[in-house]
Amino acid sequence: MKRRTFLKGAGIDLALPWMETFAAKGESQDKLARFVSIYHPDGVGLPRQDDPAWKDWSWFPQGGERDFRLTKVLDVLEPLRNDITIYSGLSHPASRKVHGHSNADQYLTGAATGSEGPYKNTISLDQVIAEEFGRHTRHSSLVLSTNAGTGAPRATHTSSFDQQGRPIPSISRPKEIFDLLFVTQGKETRDKLARSKSALDLLIANVNTLNRKLSSHDRETLQQYLDAVRDTEIKLHRAEKWIDTALPEVDARHLNLEVTVRDSRAYVQTIYELIYLAFLSDSTRVATYMMGRENSGGPQDLLARAVGLNNAHGLTHEVKKPNGWRNLGIYNRFQAEEFGRFLQKLKDTPEPNGNGTLLDNTFAMHGSASSSFHLSRNYPIISAGGKNLGFKNGRYLKFSRDENLQSNAGIDDDSGWRSDIEHYELPLAHLFVTILKRVGIETNEFAGYKGTLDRV
Repeated sequence: MKRRTFLKGAGIDLALPWMETFAAKGESQDKLARFVSIYHPDGVGLPRQDDPAWKDWSWFPQGGERDFRLTKVLDVLEPLRNDITIYSGLSHPASRKVHGHSNADQYLTGAATGSEGPYKNTISLDQVIAEEFGRHTRHSSLVLSTNAGTGAPRATHTSSFDQQGRPIPSISRPKEIFDLLFVTQGKETRDKLARSKSALDLLIANVNTLNRKLSSHDRETLQQYLDAVRDTEIKLHRAEKWIDTALPEVDARHLNLEVTVRDSRAYVQTIYELIYLAFLSDSTRVATYMMGRENSGGPQDLLARAVGLNNAHGLTHEVKKPNGWRNLGIYNRFQAEEFGRFLQKLKDTPEPNGNGTLLDNTFAMHGSASSSFHLSRNYPIISAGGKNLGFKNGRYLKFSRDENLQSNAGIDDDSGWRSDIEHYELPLAHLFVTILKRVGIETNEFAGYKGTLDRV
């Protein structure tokens, strides 16, 4: 029971609000924290300063830390100006010479996944947080994408990677997401769980017998397989723990759970609404949503229909055509607008425990591993919220020595990612260390980089 306590009577379970009397040992309302990362592929528009499009359609703001001016790309976030922070001059050093078609895999990991050859990833930021927060909630994290599944190495469909660096499959259908969070199957679920446990126990027993007969190479292969089995075992234990706890009830009458990406704006809004409901019901405190994979293709390309354009990926290749920067900027504006709508809803919702709003206790992050035309540098990142976690917003923080952000701006071919790094940037991992510390995870290192990010 612990944190979740229920009044029972006449066949009805009524979930009580958060009460400190029934809090899990060591958990207080001051410790409540959430993390969400939204990833958008293909980077953003970054015309040169001498281009007429620069004033209106360059993604990065213009001006100083507090007196910055949002261009037409991000001005939809003006009502939330004091709740957001925009960053420039951050990237993962291991990927700065990786083509933008191959860089999304490392956005939350910082791993040296490379453009080709042997592939190995590491744990993602969200999963480090989920390992700590997951013990308090039914779901340790919510992993979503537009394309679903895992994709392929260097063409991932998921932002989330486990302790061994394996991709965690994402889900994309709103009905499937809703059912996962809020629909139980009663006896059928219990029987399925029991069958899964029996099958897993038998599998482990057979594997232990087989292991003694294998070569050293095969033992290594088997060990990787067993790591995946143990992940399954952990999930089964988690499911067993929560099987008798009533699911939260939410009002879903306003949701169209059958919406598809062909109705692009409604689809994105529904995904955000499901993340909101997951946080509000405390079904999870960690979520990722990958709006699309790098390397083009798949349902993500339909998202540009939300603003009357075709082929989202193609917009980045057409910036030098008439209205090219404007078209890409309008699409980036749509991404920012829906992120802002989500933030406003978090801001308008009081915490059930009375400690501020959902946004005050949530660090929300929106970004990409590319800036201009597949360039894996100067990531365009917005964060929001986290006031109760120690984050001070309303700022534009520049960490590059290129004050005007003109490094490789205006490119529309592969010369950018092949070029040498002209301007100094800081490792994004320093921001990740800061996030981990602020949400209560004691560490001073991520992806091999130590220390926090100054001024955050």
